[in-house]
Amino acid sequence: MKRALVTGGAGFIGSHIVNLLLDEGWSVAVLDDLSTGRRERVPDSARFVQGSITDADAVREALEGAEYLFHTAALPRIQPSFDDPIAHERVNVLGTLTCLEAAKDAGLKKVVVSSSASCYGNTRVLPTPEDAPIDLLNPYALQKYAAEQYALILGARNGVPVVSLRYFNVYGPGSYNPDDRHNAYSSVVGVFAHLRKMGQPLTVTGDGEQTRDYVHAADVARANLCAALSDAAGRVYNVAYGQPTSVNRIADLVGGPRVYVPERKGEARDAWGDISRIRSELGWAPRIDMEAGLKTLL
Repeated sequence: MKRALVTGGAGFIGSHIVNLLLDEGWSVAVLDDLSTGRRERVPDSARFVQGSITDADAVREALEGAEYLFHTAALPRIQPSFDDPIAHERVNVLGTLTCLEAAKDAGLKKVVVSSSASCYGNTRVLPTPEDAPIDLLNPYALQKYAAEQYALILGARNGVPVVSLRYFNVYGPGSYNPDDRHNAYSSVVGVFAHLRKMGQPLTVTGDGEQTRDYVHAADVARANLCAALSDAAGRVYNVAYGQPTSVNRIADLVGGPRVYVPERKGEARDAWGDISRIRSELGWAPRIDMEAGLKTLL
């Protein structure tokens, strides 16, 4: 039986990874401080440790006996990272370093790091490959890129195989947490689905013609599993659907009235991921298209 630790396993993406691993017969531990995650998302069959990734003792306790580390824990919002960059730096960068230091002595078979396609910023290369220029528009993008690079550098130095997955816009069940005070900055798919259920108009920032590459959380979980079981080390992979969709198109699919508000600064205009590398090297491809995935939320 394979044994894994999922940091942030009570969160949106982390919980999808936990459920997939359990379905595959793995033994799973979860480390989460519940600052944005929810305890009820962690199945009883997983060992739960409540604690922060910035706490070395908690990380070592949760990592005990693990062979694989899926590192998803983070403060995951762009606009709040402007408001409190120190707190975000502490969790997103120093927390990652704490996990990497614990992993150094644990004899892990693989560390899979959840990174972000926000590091590409306003790239002119569309679809965007992994070797496109980095364009950091906000503290969150800077922190996720720094954490990724720390993981790759220290993994190579310490003999711990590391793979980094740069997620584009992830959506799916659980993407909208009504108890999260930063819900205004959640993925637009989850926000629109919630507004539709509440009978409220859809709030569109800017002109709504900005595009994102939406990938379902179930597909993201599979990408993590593929990365963990692969021979890849020191590699970065985009995780996306491979097709751009405008915010207005999402609003059309959700349906109902909408209102337009001024656009937010520090966010990319367009995002579209080139997924040829992860297809060829890991054999992963998305299975859930936007219309089918959206139906699961509505």
